[in-house]
Amino acid sequence: MESTVTTPEQLDFERCYTAVQSRDRRFDGVFYTAVRSTGIYCRPSCPARTPASRNVSFHRTAAAAQAAGYRACKRCLPDATPGSPDWDVAATVAGRAMRLIADGVVDREGVEGLAARLGYTSRHLSRLLTAELGAGPLALARTQRAQTARALVESTTLSLADVAFAAGFSSVRQFNDTMLEVYDATPSHLRGRRSPTASQVPGAIDLRIAVRTPFRGSALLRFLADRAVPGVEVAEVAADGSGCYSRTLALPHGPGVARVELADLDGVGSSYLPLRLVVEDLRDTTAALARMRALLDADADPVAVDAHLATDPLLAPLVAARPGLRVPGHVDGAEVAVRAVLGQQVTVVAARTAAARLVAAHGRPVETGVPGLTHLFPDAATVAALPPEEFRMPRARGRALVGMCAAIAAGEVVLDRGPDRGDVRRTLLALPGIGPWTADYIALRALGHPDVWLPTDVGVRNALARHPDADITPEGWAPWRSYALLHLWTSLEG
Repeated sequence: MESTVTTPEQLDFERCYTAVQSRDRRFDGVFYTAVRSTGIYCRPSCPARTPASRNVSFHRTAAAAQAAGYRACKRCLPDATPGSPDWDVAATVAGRAMRLIADGVVDREGVEGLAARLGYTSRHLSRLLTAELGAGPLALARTQRAQTARALVESTTLSLADVAFAAGFSSVRQFNDTMLEVYDATPSHLRGRRSPTASQVPGAIDLRIAVRTPFRGSALLRFLADRAVPGVEVAEVAADGSGCYSRTLALPHGPGVARVELADLDGVGSSYLPLRLVVEDLRDTTAALARMRALLDADADPVAVDAHLATDPLLAPLVAARPGLRVPGHVDGAEVAVRAVLGQQVTVVAARTAAARLVAAHGRPVETGVPGLTHLFPDAATVAALPPEEFRMPRARGRALVGMCAAIAAGEVVLDRGPDRGDVRRTLLALPGIGPWTADYIALRALGHPDVWLPTDVGVRNALARHPDADITPEGWAPWRSYALLHLWTSLEG
């Protein structure tokens, strides 16, 4: 089965129209269909009658369709789709920009701030994004705000004024005007079309995370549970492997808590994972949602990944046993970097114990109301100020940890998916005591790199040792070697 991943060159009319004719849900979020005769844009799987080819055009982003004068379909809700897997696969400037926009960077720092993070002038960045995505950064951010606002309007009991500011709008009037233009409906009308249920937890925001299926939630939950740091993370696993994962979040305007329900989702298409957020500042809603999406690898294309890896005789039975396996991301790049160094040359249990000790001594206490969630993970500046001898590890590794955190705190190393991955890796490797395994593990989880291979990893070696006669060709697994890595790690569990 062919991949749904597209590049601008591959976004050709015939391929897109074929997907629309077949209502192929794998392409939801990859491109959008605009229909000239109705003035609306849809997801490829829209159940409405397929429009005549002469009346349609295709756009890589919802913002591009809106910029062309189209409104979102009220039937298929094209904004309620997983994101495009292209952004993580290609990791172009446009892809990195989309990840930062989803995190709310434009709302917090403006277009100038986004451009500075990517290393461009704002004018040049606008040209790049318009050429590749059909819309500039302001239009893309506006669409992001509208999508967040709609989810909040239809799924929470927040006042509409609170929704406006939680979604990143600067005023209620701007919120009303944008919703009317994008959805051809006022916020009050959108709320009237749904019946939100009051949250059981005061101040909680109940949302859904769209994911492509199949989704192996049980494997993802087990990975997170095995590494859960007391005080920061809590994992509840049921007998069937499903359950909940909760953690504290250090967000731009204050702390927060996220709780997501994870289970195996089969079939080919898209589905949703229930997410509950509690944030101190409503302006952090967008960032919290984006970071949890990154943690869950929500925008992956499992059908394309599985189809490619299943052509390898070694991986084929592993893929068949766990279709839809995800690469666990993370909510904070600095945290995963610290935990990577703490985990050098030790077991998962030992690394978790070291992280728990660090949290208990230097994490920021927070009141969450959730049993077991008591602290934020220490930030890079806090760890950088500690004496290397405080860590129960070889002195050289302690110096490496402190030095890396000093570089992160000073902005010399940025782990927010904005910089080029190759540049980040080179910068990390230039730091004393940071080797290829650490740099690549950080890329795997903090940068969302889909093509990381860890040949020296103990787990990888143990998994491959079970197949002494296999023809090992990791190069042939590209560009999905991160997923091959997870299949090998997971194969050790049983």
